[in-house]
Amino acid sequence: MVGLLWGGNIATTVYPIAEICLKKNNTFTEWIEQTTLANQEKIRATSQELQILQSSPTAKNRQITQKAKSLQQLQYYDSWLRWVLPLAAKYTPNDAFKTVHFLVAVILIGTTVKIVFIIFHGILSAWIAQNTAMEIREEFFRKILNYEVNYFNREGIADTMSRFTNDMSMLTSGLNVIYGKLIREPIKMVVCLIGAAYLSWQLLLITLLLVPLAAVCIRWLARSIKRVVRRSMEEMSNLYARLEETFRSIRVVKAFTQENFERAKFHRINRTYCAKAIKIAKYESLTNPLTELFGILMICIAIDVGAYLVMGNRTSLGKIPMFSEPMEITELILFFALLAGSADPARKLSDIFTQFQSAAAAADRVYALIDREVPIQEIAQPAVLPKHHQHIRFENVCFQYDEGRPVLKNISLNIPFGECIAILGASGCGKSTLLNLIPRFADAVSGRILLDGLPITEVRIRDLRRQIGLVTQDPVLFNDTVFNNIRYGRPSASTEEIIEAARNAFAHDFIEAELVNGYATMVGPAGGQLSGGQRQRIALARAILRDPPIFLLDEATSQIDINSERMIHEALAKFKKGRTTIMITHRLTALALADRIVFMDDGNIIADGTHEELLQSSPLYAQLF
Repeated sequence: MVGLLWGGNIATTVYPIAEICLKKNNTFTEWIEQTTLANQEKIRATSQELQILQSSPTAKNRQITQKAKSLQQLQYYDSWLRWVLPLAAKYTPNDAFKTVHFLVAVILIGTTVKIVFIIFHGILSAWIAQNTAMEIREEFFRKILNYEVNYFNREGIADTMSRFTNDMSMLTSGLNVIYGKLIREPIKMVVCLIGAAYLSWQLLLITLLLVPLAAVCIRWLARSIKRVVRRSMEEMSNLYARLEETFRSIRVVKAFTQENFERAKFHRINRTYCAKAIKIAKYESLTNPLTELFGILMICIAIDVGAYLVMGNRTSLGKIPMFSEPMEITELILFFALLAGSADPARKLSDIFTQFQSAAAAADRVYALIDREVPIQEIAQPAVLPKHHQHIRFENVCFQYDEGRPVLKNISLNIPFGECIAILGASGCGKSTLLNLIPRFADAVSGRILLDGLPITEVRIRDLRRQIGLVTQDPVLFNDTVFNNIRYGRPSASTEEIIEAARNAFAHDFIEAELVNGYATMVGPAGGQLSGGQRQRIALARAILRDPPIFLLDEATSQIDINSERMIHEALAKFKKGRTTIMITHRLTALALADRIVFMDDGNIIADGTHEELLQSSPLYAQLF
């Protein structure tokens, strides 16, 4: 509707006022009557010419067909004029000046209706774009949650955050452009070009001779802008990374008085991003001038050729036939007006050109993560996993993060249900990696891990992880209340169960006595309002609440004071009963909880047994002890 009213308003403005009112000083009724008489005269002349051709033995079928078609068009036009004439006589003014007023009113009404549709289209396109962007964000977040844990250790979170925020913002703007101007403006342009083609498609083709050259220039600009925008987005990711690392390490930065050093690093990245942004602006500055130049050139060609034909009363351009009869000056003016009407949408499209290319580059970066194949996959028909009650078995398990750098080498280990084992070894020997393979945070390169005889790669990941409770060396808390952080382990738990879990983790007393709002206290981002020991005990309470048959502890008591550690060990001594517990620890007091100790070195299990057995059989263990 916007496109039709755009072209209709131009036609209503130019042709009727110029042809009917200004040129001939007529009313609508008088103009239709005169046009009808002239058209009937053309019908008579065309009928006679057709009869002569039909009776001539030298006439060609093509000539007869063309003449018959011309006659048919004139007859259709005559019937339309006869249908319009009584309506014009009844509803239009009978004075030439009042007819101008009438046309002005029609233009105002048409413009008002067009504005209503523009408003409606703006709201509709924004609704579609925002809902589309919301779905893309949901899909992006869902896919990221399915990524393997090592992806974030390897790539960090800054680049992902940049794609999720900066790139998604550009993509959303691009969607708004696509459903907005990128649909509306071409329709307006097409309506005007169709109108111009109706007046003279031959003259329009000559006018559009420069379009291929313009398309080549626009294509070059598009590629250049998209390339430099993609690079600027990469630099924005670097900015995010620099900010994340600096703010996360702010205590170290201040302690070593390296503020100037960090400012210098940030300045280098910021300057590089600025240079990319300026380069984008340079390309963007070419878009409007090029569009305007090609638009003016096309209109100049139209004026030159049109004036040549109309002023000379010609129907052909050299040997190229242009019209069946000479073009009227008012028709040529309307042709120019329609060309100008198509130039305005082209200008508006050039205004959004860089924005669209930026959105295209952002889409490439966002969908690079959405379309990325996740290494941790489930089979099509996973086996049903009963509650763990037999054993966990490693069979010749090998693992490596990078090609040619093995972390685990042919690990074979059997852990009966209900046993508590401690895994010891120097840093980097593969302890945490071994632990991470059980909940499938990563998959073994070769070998397999069996849970009660079922390979863990053949069961649902969700079913597997529901049987596991995990407490890591760095406790992770969410910016929520203490109560909700503990309940995260089992959302369906009652208040009594949550408090009992806190008691078992020796967290209840400090929650009630030391925190202002008790269990309703907000812990702050990453638990920043709590001490390290408090965070660790809340994380432990969360795992205890889950009541898992498999309990994984990765240096879980490393940040707890000696007195709390003693009490927690008492709780763990009770809690580990009836479940398989695997813990990584260097605390000698924790070894008392273990039924067996597995000693690792350089990705291999080099000793396995009780504390006393390993002191006798393993010199390396004795040295570590």
